[in-house]
Amino acid sequence: MSTHAQIATAGAVCAAATVPAHDRPAGSALAAFERAHAIDPHRTAVLDDRGNSLTRAELAALSAEVATELQGRGLGAGDVVILCMPNWTEWLVVYLAVLRLRMIPATLPVTTDAKSIAYVANLVGAKAIALPVTHRGRDFRSESSTVAREFGHTLHVLLLDGDHARRSWRSFDGPAVTAPAYPADMAHILFSSSTTGKSKAIAHSEASLSAYNFGVIDRYQVTDSRPIFMPSPLGHSTGLWHGARMSLLTGATLVLQDRWKPRRALELIDSHGCGITVAATPFLKDLVDCEWDGPAPKLNTMRAFLCGGAPVPPELIERARRQMPHTFISSIWAMSEGGATSSVPGDAAELVSHTCGRVLPGVVLETIAPDGSVNPRGTEGELVMRTPSLFIGYLGQDDLYRESFTADGFFRTGDLGVVDDAGYLRLTGRLKDLIIRGGINISPVEIEYALSDHDQVAKVAVVGRPDSRLGERICAVIQPRDTPPTFEELVAWLERRGVPRRLWPESVHIVAEMPQTPAGKIRKAELKQELWREWS
Repeated sequence: MSTHAQIATAGAVCAAATVPAHDRPAGSALAAFERAHAIDPHRTAVLDDRGNSLTRAELAALSAEVATELQGRGLGAGDVVILCMPNWTEWLVVYLAVLRLRMIPATLPVTTDAKSIAYVANLVGAKAIALPVTHRGRDFRSESSTVAREFGHTLHVLLLDGDHARRSWRSFDGPAVTAPAYPADMAHILFSSSTTGKSKAIAHSEASLSAYNFGVIDRYQVTDSRPIFMPSPLGHSTGLWHGARMSLLTGATLVLQDRWKPRRALELIDSHGCGITVAATPFLKDLVDCEWDGPAPKLNTMRAFLCGGAPVPPELIERARRQMPHTFISSIWAMSEGGATSSVPGDAAELVSHTCGRVLPGVVLETIAPDGSVNPRGTEGELVMRTPSLFIGYLGQDDLYRESFTADGFFRTGDLGVVDDAGYLRLTGRLKDLIIRGGINISPVEIEYALSDHDQVAKVAVVGRPDSRLGERICAVIQPRDTPPTFEELVAWLERRGVPRRLWPESVHIVAEMPQTPAGKIRKAELKQELWREWS
């Protein structure tokens, strides 16, 4: 049996043994939507911040039209289609069309550049791509020629102009693309950056996708009674899992925001009575910092705001709780490869503020020592996990897939942390984010927690800058709110907060804007490269 098959089989056994079977819709997200459509076709399925909306009946009809067009171009079951679309209602139209034909959706944020789109298209053996005609000043009709030229194979491009009824196709001739070996039961492809700078193509089955979905749905009792708000890109794992798929599986209306504006987000949530969202830490911080003069508190209808993507400073959670008294502010920790932990409703404020929550049902989370042995509970180390939501392969990167597992079959997350006896996780850093100063490993998490609450700091990342003697020194990269804080002000702030002197930054670097992923995570690798260019 191959490594792919061995690990996939272990994951399937874990899923079958641990995912609750009661009250589960049979089949896929598409089947769940079709049942909801049959019950109430006139209910709103999805709306966006442009004012567009679709009922279930309209969504079903439009997706059927697009499916017919895909078939007319010779596309069908097992073929890969890349969705690189904004958070528009049309995203869900194309997604359902692809599912109808049992094709494989591969989802990218719309901010992905043309050459990167072509790279992942080759990586996964794509046969079609869905793009907007234009978006935020980009001419995707023109860029589709660049994608096709870089791709070098037969390619069909669906262009949507933001009007439900208006779409067009471009077809480019070339040799047939050579697809990599697909894992059995592959139902979706996500993309994530790797240490090489190239995207990883992360294959999931319907079982692995649903395992994470239902873990969250059950824990937070998500139903169709209140809409789901989603400002994270649907092309990213957060938007896919907790936006598109969760709305289809529960029948809840999906409220999308394409262009992030905190005030507009508060208005959308308030006007539509949204009940839950999952978004990265910067989204929560922006909402907390945003002025609000509504008659009710911020997020008045929202039962849970699940905050992930980066550690959530305790001070931010405390501020959010004061401004959003009816909302459970929760930490959630996961990656594109699978979901793991979240705060449990009823958790004490202290537990929410200082942990990433408790493992979801079926998840086994441990830490390992450098020699690969499993540590006793409560011991810091590299986090490894087994979970029913675990991915089933890196397409075209079999060596990387094999290297991502321990000899015992645990997936190596690359994060550092501590897991207690009750299954609660406390993150302490990332292996590749560690600052190695004079041979001593320093995690940036505690420093970032403290600096993020400074009034003059909008965003912060602590990284290592090169040093000829010590290898690296601690550098705080700051995106200021207004007037940039001085080095002396930040050091004094850390001293007052009781941060140990050994963790104080030795320099400060001011940036106008942090480089971020579409989901709001700061790209520390880019910051480090910039510092190395300036200091080397």
